[in-house]
Amino acid sequence: MSKFTLNVNGQSRTVDVAADTPLLWTLRDALGILGPKFGCGMAMCGACTVHLDGQAIRSCVTPVSAVGASKVVTIEGLATGDQLTALQKAWCDLDVAQCGYCQAGQLMSASALLASNSHPTDKDIDAAMAGNICRCGTYARIRDAIHAAANA
Repeated sequence: MSKFTLNVNGQSRTVDVAADTPLLWTLRDALGILGPKFGCGMAMCGACTVHLDGQAIRSCVTPVSAVGASKVVTIEGLATGDQLTALQKAWCDLDVAQCGYCQAGQLMSASALLASNSHPTDKDIDAAMAGNICRCGTYARIRDAIHAAANA
């Protein structure tokens, strides 16, 4: 076991875990941050997506030892208090979520896209969201919500 000090959602948090522990399990088990979900464990479904210094990454395959001083943001860190982001509002307004299991990862990938491309095309959205699987098939509403947030 080793001690790691992580910057998670703007707060410094210290954990005592093995260096090869995936960031996902560090967040969920050691810190009680339950937004990122376990889906496949192979970085293929996107349910575990978080931001690392603003980039969407798959936390299920990222060892905690690789995080260093980088800033980790989870779905819990997107909103400011009760003030939702334009993307989160669009998600709600367009009823994007059905079962909801993948939604934290979907929102994290979409917010990283909008941070780097404020007015993405359908092709840009499809490329950025390609690694996020939604078993309910709400892809058209996801795309619509991203466009709505970009236009807000």
